[in-house]
Amino acid sequence: MDLGIKGRKAIICASSKGLGKACAMTLAKDGVHVFINGRNEEALEKTAQEIRETTGSEVTAVACDVTTVEGREKILAACPEPDILINNAAGPPTGNFRDWDRDTWIKALDSNMLTPIELIKAVVDGMIERKFGRIINITSGAVKAPINVLGLSNGARAGLTGFVAGVSRTTVKDNVTINNLLPGPFETDRIAEVIAGEAKARGISEEEARVGRMAANPAGRFGRPEEFGAACGWLCSANAGFVTGQNILLDGGAFPGVI
Repeated sequence: MDLGIKGRKAIICASSKGLGKACAMTLAKDGVHVFINGRNEEALEKTAQEIRETTGSEVTAVACDVTTVEGREKILAACPEPDILINNAAGPPTGNFRDWDRDTWIKALDSNMLTPIELIKAVVDGMIERKFGRIINITSGAVKAPINVLGLSNGARAGLTGFVAGVSRTTVKDNVTINNLLPGPFETDRIAEVIAGEAKARGISEEEARVGRMAANPAGRFGRPEEFGAACGWLCSANAGFVTGQNILLDGGAFPGVI
């Protein structure tokens, strides 16, 4: 599928692996110059080379922590005028809210709410001036169906969702859209972490927890990262300019509601 964005530039945060990597791969296949990011320079460069060899597109690897001011400055220096921004960050730890102090909450908010907002703030006016912009925030299915052990994520990502609901309606007239993708269980390191937390809380093995989670999903499995990347690619496409402020759930049908 031709997304109509060949030659565009995209910043994809936390993209050395998992869902971020899948998004970068999809965009690169359509001829986008992707600026990928991660904290581990070795792993990031390995991913960059894989994307180059697979797609033939230009890839710039920017090793930094985007949850810090210095990290954001570094990636924006590498790509000061992105056409596409994919906000992504590792989810905060699982656990019991009774064990989380203020510092733990602030760290979660910095990673999963305030960092995306700061990056949006840094790039959105340029997108408006150029009359093209696609901003995708990778949040979580827990925004719609909160998971108790993911309280830190529930809170921080819900805050980002509320922010996007307002600002996305002010930018769409200039062909700048802002949407959220809400992943359910995908085959990533994050699901392994969640399964480990559930197993510990329930006193069962991780394999039992994994099998139980897959059986409980209507799809009978976890999602594949490339499926997520394809959805992200469409939202970034030239023909997705009439979609903004949406929370698109990719969870295999696990959420039981109508809306």
